[in-house]
Amino acid sequence: MSTYVFKAMDFAGAQASGEVEAESKQVVADQLKARNLIVLEIADKHSSREINLAFFNKIKPAELTIMTRQMSTMVSSGMTILRALYVLEAQTENKQLQEILVMVRKDVEAGLPLSDALERHPKLFDPLYVAMTRAGETGGVLDAALLRVADQLEKADSLRRQVKSAMAYPIVVMGFAFTVLIALVAFIVPVFVSVFEELGGELPAITRVTVMMSDAVTGYWWACILFGIVTVYVFRRWKRSVKGRAQWDTLRLKIPFKIGDIVQKIALARWSRTLSALTSAGVPILQALEITGKTAGNHVIEKAMGDVIANVKAGGTIAAPLKNAPVFPGMVCSMIGVGEETGALDSMLSKIADFYEDQVEAAVKQLTSILEPVMIILVGAIVGFIVISMYMPLFKVYDQIK
Repeated sequence: MSTYVFKAMDFAGAQASGEVEAESKQVVADQLKARNLIVLEIADKHSSREINLAFFNKIKPAELTIMTRQMSTMVSSGMTILRALYVLEAQTENKQLQEILVMVRKDVEAGLPLSDALERHPKLFDPLYVAMTRAGETGGVLDAALLRVADQLEKADSLRRQVKSAMAYPIVVMGFAFTVLIALVAFIVPVFVSVFEELGGELPAITRVTVMMSDAVTGYWWACILFGIVTVYVFRRWKRSVKGRAQWDTLRLKIPFKIGDIVQKIALARWSRTLSALTSAGVPILQALEITGKTAGNHVIEKAMGDVIANVKAGGTIAAPLKNAPVFPGMVCSMIGVGEETGALDSMLSKIADFYEDQVEAAVKQLTSILEPVMIILVGAIVGFIVISMYMPLFKVYDQIK
């Protein structure tokens, strides 16, 4: 048994509050409803003493997916939305997600539709989630709409995990190479510098560069750290700006070693999957195109969606403007054109998404096989550069002695 504090009001608007011992929040809510009270808030009496570390309590995509599937199951079984929210609130272990569910439940109790209540939390529920929920409410198929949302979240999370797993190896190798470089420059090079000073003479250019790097790391380490922080800050500010985001998204599509190709395929898979989910859920096509552009994650696709929306408003098709966007291959434009002609646009988009998700998986494996020798060569080049630059003056002295 736990102690809960509650706030409620009766049908006349009179406020009521107090404490009650119960097994769960749901039991407290049922007791209050039996007393003809409208629940405003139920909280653990001792919750304020808990330490809340938001960083470690971040809502994972998998938790949101599970929550959405559970809500779909409860709604399809005939449970009211309000009662489903109470159940989710009581069984959710993530405190941050629980707090958001409490706020959503309060808004629903106040008379708001579920989609409007979700829209008040854009950091968790993106426009795609809200639009599909609203379409489900309008069409009376909320359970099916929520199930589609869960499938969409699951696909997006799977795609994200593939990319992260592919980037883990090069990040580890690059971190190791940077650590080795700093260790050599900070601890090994100064030993050789003292030897060179005793020998005298002019150092080779490659050695002077290494000595300058060593002096910068050992004597001005604070400036190096400051420079790194400023560089990261400026880059992030530039990337968040309208002009910088457009330039960065365009540049990402041109990165060599198949990276740009993977970025394009990921964007196309996300775009087609999102548009397929929205159209199959009954979202109006103009709204679906607008949401798809915002959630595609690439400015180039977002710009293309602007041209598509203008063409559709003028009575044209979706496929025609896509032919002028280099990011969309001819196969995609042709399949969308066939989908529009046959009235099966959502299923055609789903096939495109399946194709490019498979392509991403294959490209990620290929990228890993390409990056492995590249990373080994890079580490060898860094170590070789330091070793050669330190031994060249010694070889020069040896030649003079001979």
